[in-house]
Amino acid sequence: MRELKKLLQSEIEHAKESKTYKYETPLDSAQGGEVRVGIQPTVMLAANNYLGLADHPQVKRAALKALEQYGNGMASVRFICGTQPLHLELEKAIAEFIGTEDSILFSSCFAANVAFFQAITNESLGYGEWQDVLYSDQLNHASIIDGQRLCRRQNTVKRIYNHRDVGELEQMLAEDAEKPYRVRMIVTDGVFSMEGDMAPLDSLVELAKRYDALLFIDDCHGHGVVGTNGRGAAEACGVLGQVDVITGTLGKALSGSVGGFIGGSRLMVEYLRQKARPYTFSNSIPPAVAAAALASIQLLQRDTWPVEQLRENTDYFRKRVEQLGFATIPGDHPIVPVMLGEASVAMDMSTRLLQHGVYVKGLWYPVVPPGEARLRAQVSAAHTREQLDRALEAFEVVGRELGAI
Repeated sequence: MRELKKLLQSEIEHAKESKTYKYETPLDSAQGGEVRVGIQPTVMLAANNYLGLADHPQVKRAALKALEQYGNGMASVRFICGTQPLHLELEKAIAEFIGTEDSILFSSCFAANVAFFQAITNESLGYGEWQDVLYSDQLNHASIIDGQRLCRRQNTVKRIYNHRDVGELEQMLAEDAEKPYRVRMIVTDGVFSMEGDMAPLDSLVELAKRYDALLFIDDCHGHGVVGTNGRGAAEACGVLGQVDVITGTLGKALSGSVGGFIGGSRLMVEYLRQKARPYTFSNSIPPAVAAAALASIQLLQRDTWPVEQLRENTDYFRKRVEQLGFATIPGDHPIVPVMLGEASVAMDMSTRLLQHGVYVKGLWYPVVPPGEARLRAQVSAAHTREQLDRALEAFEVVGRELGAI
């Protein structure tokens, strides 16, 4: 025990010395385009609150009504006594929104991703000896990576293809075409959380059909954000309804709370209700959370104004930050990576920007590749033009102070 304490202390001290220690900054207000840190009004550029729904009046009213009607929580897992009409209505609404036959709720999308790979690859499904193969994008989210780590080694072959490299993926599929794999699965983020770029889903759908592979996407940063109606990467790529399995979250654009889901065929969802361990052994999401998410989806189905406002704000911020001289990863997603190189520079710039009334976090290895530390600015429909201008002015001042521009 004494040795463990030494190891933990050493690791913490190293993180602080190398400026990679992650500090938490309490907010003294609701989440929004502008927040309070202490008494200071601060432009928020670090939240996944893409549509500004985390503090939207309609969303809050729905949550309060559910709290009054259904109480604070279910105190149970779904199959025992943890299901209410709200859960079923939300699952139906999610499936319709993302273009799948059915959906199933989880405590988070991390739990959903872990559940899916474990439930599919670790079950014999009537086979004696079997092997499955997973073709996974190099920059997939940590939850996908951790989910695949739970797959039994003797039963699962994992192949990593270069980021968005359709040619390399096709070569791998062709090489394995005659091998007696039980399940072939192409696995990718819909929108990649560190870069803000999108998977080439039109090409992936075609490859999945040609090689009889299941196509799985995690679209946490796509739902509510990309596509004409904000229905995600599948809509943006013209393949809505053609992706086999889609996972997502209620913690970003769709209310900014907690919870995740898997969408797929009715058969797949029915199977996961029986076999997905994080579903079977975790409490249901609270009624207020379910109601808020449902209200968010219904709001988008009535009016796509938040999606349109998000695009307008994103276009404005991207163009202006590039005009200031900052290097960014090109794109049109509200994730705007401001590339700085070294972790210490990202940490220093984040700290100084907060002093200037702008909240944005630095990211570095192992979250991103070595030497590619960055600030991940995230634009919201809740931002006013005045707030974005204040943030850009601070970027210019601090960027010049640190020699980043």
